Amino acid sequence: MNDADYMGLALQEAQAAHAAGEVPVGAVVVHQGRVVGIGRNAPIHSHDPTAHAEIVALRAAAQALGNYRLDDCELFVTLEPCAMCSGAMLHARLRRVVFGASDSKTGAAGSVLDLFGQAQLNHQTQVQGGVRAQECGALLSDFFKERREQQRRETHLLRDDALRTPDHCFDALPDYPWSPHYLSDLPSLDGLRLHYVDEGPRDAPRTWLCLHGNPAWSYLYRKMIPVFTDAGDRVVAPDLIGFGKSDKPKKDAFHHFDWHRAVLLELVERLDLRHVILVVQDWGGLLGLTLPMAAPQRYQGLLVMNTTLATGDVPLSPGFLAWREMCAQRPDYDVSRLFARGNAHLSAAECAAYSAPFPDRGHRAALRAFPAMVPEQTDEEGAPIAREARDFWRHHWQGQTLMAIGTQDPVLGEPVMRQLAQSIRGCPAPILLPEAGHFVQEHGEQIAQLACGHFSR
Repeated sequence: MNDADYMGLALQEAQAAHAAGEVPVGAVVVHQGRVVGIGRNAPIHSHDPTAHAEIVALRAAAQALGNYRLDDCELFVTLEPCAMCSGAMLHARLRRVVFGASDSKTGAAGSVLDLFGQAQLNHQTQVQGGVRAQECGALLSDFFKERREQQRRETHLLRDDALRTPDHCFDALPDYPWSPHYLSDLPSLDGLRLHYVDEGPRDAPRTWLCLHGNPAWSYLYRKMIPVFTDAGDRVVAPDLIGFGKSDKPKKDAFHHFDWHRAVLLELVERLDLRHVILVVQDWGGLLGLTLPMAAPQRYQGLLVMNTTLATGDVPLSPGFLAWREMCAQRPDYDVSRLFARGNAHLSAAECAAYSAPFPDRGHRAALRAFPAMVPEQTDEEGAPIAREARDFWRHHWQGQTLMAIGTQDPVLGEPVMRQLAQSIRGCPAPILLPEAGHFVQEHGEQIAQLACGHFSR
């Protein structure tokens, strides 16, 4: 093998470092034509500032040869070594060092300084640069370009027409320990920041996509998420724009049915969700039940709780109309009291957690807008797509379904749900929860356990 061949081995290590999220630098140590040490950058994952590719390769070579002196060895590295690595190479008394791309910021083999050219040192190591330099440099350039783009995405600058609930509002929420995830570069978001919970392995056999309603947010699923993840599954629970930790446009008129649906469709595509069990309730169903027909191959199950399809050709329930009227008359209703009234078993801290995203009236535009967005006539926004969805669920749905009904719900209770069940192909007899009201997920541990068993059959 020649220098280019050995540099090819170093490039393979650099590519492996890239895949691991490290700066893509790789190195190999060769002794009399035999590779005796390999290394790739690993400072991040090893929590070790000295874990440069060259140091890792030198350590491996010293162990293989049983000597920290590597007099008759050559080291091939994809990037010009820094001062630390150059010092280690000189101390190891390498015969020769070959590098690929030059490093104008930290290179210590001639670019910034030349440690190898110091005649007063007691050992001289030959240095050659530029071997497969274009390939080595391109790998680094692509990596840093990707990282700059990621940093740009993660900056999530706040739009002038939106508000963002301060982080301290979410401090010490009971039973909500999960790290936040954010997106702001979905086409429909146009810079708005969307929050979502994402727990469990990315390659899990199932992904539970949990969609909340109004005025809830992903906190609603805190009793179900642990059950799903304990089963080895992945859970994705987004906060709709205007709710939870997501950005909150200032104007009520910003919110539209088709726009919120587009954001959810783009989220599913961006995260490339597969083997999805769709979990819906309230607006999570109004929007969520229109998603699978756009990509039926991604979905294998439906867990549906108190919700409906607002098709415009079926009258809205009296309970919902009463709720909409209350929201119009009392737009600043107390969210905490709403949850306390319908869920007597909740603690004061749990009820308060539902108010956390809405510290003042300016953050409540979605709460005011959503009740009026439910279509009542056939030509209102959202009704045509809901009718298409109804046809999909009746005639084309191929997955399993589980329905759970909180029978104390005065808004979308048992009569509404039994009507919905008739529109879902293969929907079995529903599970009735006589102790549950509208927010069925507050009894979610029991439901999640039943669902894990149901969708495993």
